[in-house]
Amino acid sequence: MMQSSSLDAGVPFDEVTAVLWIGGILIDGVEWFLDHIFGPGMDVLADLLGTPMLGYPYMQRAYLAAVCIAVIGPIVGTFLVHREMAMIGDTLAHTAFAGVAVGLFLNSALSLTLSPLLTAFVVAVVTALLVELLVEHAGAYSDTSLAIVLTGGFAVGSILITATDGGIAVGIDAYLFGSLATVSTENVGILVLMSVIVGSLVTLAYRPLLYVTFDATAARAARLNVRLYKRLMVVLTVLVVVSAMQIMGVILVAAMLVVPVAAAAQVAKSFKQSILLAILAAEFAAIAGVTLSYVYGIAAGGSIVVAAIAVYAVALSSRKLGYRLPIVQRFSDRQSKHHRKELEVDGGKRE
Repeated sequence: MMQSSSLDAGVPFDEVTAVLWIGGILIDGVEWFLDHIFGPGMDVLADLLGTPMLGYPYMQRAYLAAVCIAVIGPIVGTFLVHREMAMIGDTLAHTAFAGVAVGLFLNSALSLTLSPLLTAFVVAVVTALLVELLVEHAGAYSDTSLAIVLTGGFAVGSILITATDGGIAVGIDAYLFGSLATVSTENVGILVLMSVIVGSLVTLAYRPLLYVTFDATAARAARLNVRLYKRLMVVLTVLVVVSAMQIMGVILVAAMLVVPVAAAAQVAKSFKQSILLAILAAEFAAIAGVTLSYVYGIAAGGSIVVAAIAVYAVALSSRKLGYRLPIVQRFSDRQSKHHRKELEVDGGKRE
């Protein structure tokens, strides 16, 4: 009996050890990449452009983190926007704030060493499932459910902050507004890992997710597990929100799920093209925002969002004026050539 209980007790320990080992390898890999590939490359670029900031290690970490956010945000956001669930990102961000507050509160009250990002992830996942239950069983409309959970999450976070006489307010500021200086190698490692996970899952489940996004009823008729794919998209949203909080801030992190996608939707001719253009728009906004943040000493998250809104304004104006952006023209030309080749192979005639 004792042998069995010791074995049972050893299983969780082995799992934790494995996770810590994998995490250590990931952090070491990211550190090696920063020191031997990305860092030297940015140093060369700093010398060529005469911009010393590109050679600062913390700026190199910030740029790499921003690039990762600009990839995973639009990938997930494109599905959310076309499902008319754009507000779920903002809801999960505000409940992730409550999760951060829970982690900092427990660390302060019980002298623990919990990661606020871990507690934020757990709270955000539970919240996402709660939203689904409200929509399915409580008869509440999705926007009503999102509004209730959003305000509730922020309320819980504010209560926990004041419960410690403001003792954790200093620690939570970086999560609220984002900060370039607090982006560590561990944060970059988490974002790189999340980029791989999100990209891989979306690639593997692309067709079912697309089907569920545009016609859930038909997807059910085709015997797809609609509920499973909805849950998957919610979890992916949580991963993006929690991973990007440190640099974007809780208040603005949802913008990277929506604004670049909205900009791409103005000019894109297909769903795949929308994803690609949204990523390009987000990359431009992220790099421009981080640069402006350093140059003018302003918030990184706010700078990135303002740059993204500027891209949206340009895309909207180009559509209203009937002007096709060069990058969009190249995508369309390439897609047209691909379709013409398919027609010729199938024996069809070009129109």
